[in-house]
Amino acid sequence: MERFPQRRSAFSLMELLAVVAIIGILAALILPRVATTSEAAREKTCFHNRTAINVTVERYFMQTGVWPADDLSDIAADVNYFPSGLPTCPVSNAPYRLDPSTHRVVGHDSSANHTP
Repeated sequence: MERFPQRRSAFSLMELLAVVAIIGILAALILPRVATTSEAAREKTCFHNRTAINVTVERYFMQTGVWPADDLSDIAADVNYFPSGLPTCPVSNAPYRLDPSTHRVVGHDSSANHTP
């Protein structure tokens, strides 16, 4: 029996460069969409938090007859209102607070304003 030398098959440098270029192009297309999507999710979460806090403030007033403190410390201390704790703004990580005259969440009225 005659033995032939075995040939190892491998990728050429050009094939590897082509694969790396394709992966780079795909990453360049996908990454901006993911970053934008997570920012939009934080904005929507902030809107949801504001709505939940405003509804809870009204409920607190209906049950107690007084408005909660502007820093929401009394609602935050009562597990009947926020059992998991008072949320913070997911965009700025700042705590929410109320306007003393309107009893609504201060700031957070647009995508550019997330400072309570």
